Amino acid sequence: MSEGLADTALTRDAGIEVPLLCGAMYPCSNPELVAAASDAGGMGIIQPISMTYVHGHDLREGIRLIRGITPKPIGFNAIVEQSAKLYLDRMRGWIDVALEEGVRFFITALGNPRWVVERVHAVGGIVYHDVTTRTHAQKALDGGVDGLICVNRRAGGHAGTTEPRALHDELRDLGVPLVCAGGIGDPSAFVEALRMGYAGVQLGTRFIATTECKAHPDYKAAIVRAKAEDIVLTEKISGVPVAVIETEHIRKVGTKAGPVMRRMLRHPKLKHYARMFYSVQSLWQLKRASLQGMNYRDYFQAGQSVEGIDEVLPAGEVVRRFAAALRPSARSADA
Repeated sequence: MSEGLADTALTRDAGIEVPLLCGAMYPCSNPELVAAASDAGGMGIIQPISMTYVHGHDLREGIRLIRGITPKPIGFNAIVEQSAKLYLDRMRGWIDVALEEGVRFFITALGNPRWVVERVHAVGGIVYHDVTTRTHAQKALDGGVDGLICVNRRAGGHAGTTEPRALHDELRDLGVPLVCAGGIGDPSAFVEALRMGYAGVQLGTRFIATTECKAHPDYKAAIVRAKAEDIVLTEKISGVPVAVIETEHIRKVGTKAGPVMRRMLRHPKLKHYARMFYSVQSLWQLKRASLQGMNYRDYFQAGQSVEGIDEVLPAGEVVRRFAAALRPSARSADA
């Protein structure tokens, strides 16, 4: 642990110096970004769909590419939703590859994480799980996870509905490390989250606006220009609200699902098909907009952390600036 930096449950679980995660992002988690965040003392999280289908790397080759840049710890994102068997089978194989390549920190989401926990714990690894409510948190703990990624209403993508402090207060008695996800765009917000009692933070939007991220310059410029009030929720990506930057395209097409889709999304048997339709369509749109810019129908996922982002920086510099805010002199100046 570097002198003056925070020693938290997250840094101990993940084996890192700075309690800061570069969250897994579709389509923005390219291996160079993951490596840069880890090399600077935080931890980059691999998003396997982004690694393979967007950036064109076989997962094992992609992990080895990251290892060629940095020997420091990296994490892996496992979406464990049960409805798509083909996808779930693919995820099981990906997890095996990650474990074989030495990854020991996993973040699960959407489904029952028990089977991931069993595989990871068997080799001494750690599993955290994305949650937005206490109900989700309790289910994850029943599945054996070691910590919780607390996704609040300020997050990009599939955001929660609760403010960061209220979500911490709701979950703090559960006895596991809590990581704040959402609204952290600058070092002062990072320090404030730790003061609330969080063991660390997870950033997404801030790392899109970095030199290593392969997102299109239009996307990065949109993040730098945007303010918190420019973030809106659209149902047209996955059928449930997703936080994006309000662009001309968003204003034109609206943010609400149509009446037929609304009925399908409420139907116990049809809702999975409706979400699948949205997901297939949106994965393509997100990829095109992210990598090829504003000439395409654009859904630029981002959270309210845009308020604290005013320039594109190297990912390592982002981590170093956040780390510097933890040193005693910086904390005294902030007080």
